[in-house]
Amino acid sequence: MQVPDPVPDLARYDFSPWSLDEDTKPLYVICMFKELFDLQRFDYHDLCRFVLTVRKNYRHVPYHNWTHAFSVAHTVYTIIKKSDINNFTFLESLALFIACLCHDLDHRGKNNSYMVNNATPLAAIYSTSTMEHHHFNQTVTILQNDGHNIFRHLTSEEYKIVLNEIRHSILATDLALFFGNKGKLKGLIEKKQFSWEDQSHRNFIKSITMTACDLSASSKPWSIQQQTVKVIFDEFYQQGDEEKAQGQKPIPMMDRDKAHELPANQVSFIVGICLPCYELLYKLVPGSKPLYDGASKNLQNWSALVAKQRTDQEDKEKKVERKQSIAEISKALKESEDKKSESDNGKKIPLLKKSTLEVSKESVDE
Repeated sequence: MQVPDPVPDLARYDFSPWSLDEDTKPLYVICMFKELFDLQRFDYHDLCRFVLTVRKNYRHVPYHNWTHAFSVAHTVYTIIKKSDINNFTFLESLALFIACLCHDLDHRGKNNSYMVNNATPLAAIYSTSTMEHHHFNQTVTILQNDGHNIFRHLTSEEYKIVLNEIRHSILATDLALFFGNKGKLKGLIEKKQFSWEDQSHRNFIKSITMTACDLSASSKPWSIQQQTVKVIFDEFYQQGDEEKAQGQKPIPMMDRDKAHELPANQVSFIVGICLPCYELLYKLVPGSKPLYDGASKNLQNWSALVAKQRTDQEDKEKKVERKQSIAEISKALKESEDKKSESDNGKKIPLLKKSTLEVSKESVDE
């Protein structure tokens, strides 16, 4: 593979992975890797084989595919490029980048709950963070292939550190772990106790960084955000359809019969997960602030859609109410006219009788 020359300006949070074709993405991965780590300590051909094999081992599912992996790797590349040079060490940065690239390897388009509830073989092997453990093991398997070990020029100690870092980073993409990490890191920041010198503190910020990268589609420009959400929910609905076919009830977010709730789901997702994640990140890595700003703009757009849905529903209900009112008024008028008609008819009968009596009387008198 030939690296593009000149190297394009990739360190932008608004960059769209959908602007590249499938053959170009591996080249751009090499570009990013070269910019971050140089190639003096790495074999170029090993790196090319590794990247191409990683791409090959992403399945053709709607969202958790090679494009998503590229996007997540690009986001961490941008964070590292925009952050203080002392934030992450060389080995930490290396592990974060490779972890992002490999974090969803062999994803089947189904979440951990589906794996566990359906007693899949993977769930039997990994009872917690099922898919994340599998993604890490897939990464190690690729590294062990002949001509794929991009870390072979590291020392044994460095190799051990990098693998541990990759494992920690990939497992951190399990959203079930995010809330605990968020709470602990938020407490450290609020109490002004966070220290880059404390390894446990560094682990928290690296975990938050992985979550931020994994969810970076929520910070992209609105057109990209809409496109991404569509394919995300395509994958969700496919899982929901399978759960229905098995007699299970999918969660509302994965039920295509509740697709109208998508904007409200996005509002909850950005407010409850994305913004808290990005806020913690930019407080420690200020160069990542555009992620927070982008998600905030998308929140406004989703909120506007929710408000429009509410207005449209209210207008629809008002129209129904007006139709019902008109129908009720029409019915009341008709009933009133019918009663009046009956009343009028009732009055005419005695008049006729009276008239007959009078005629009869006059006849007698005559």
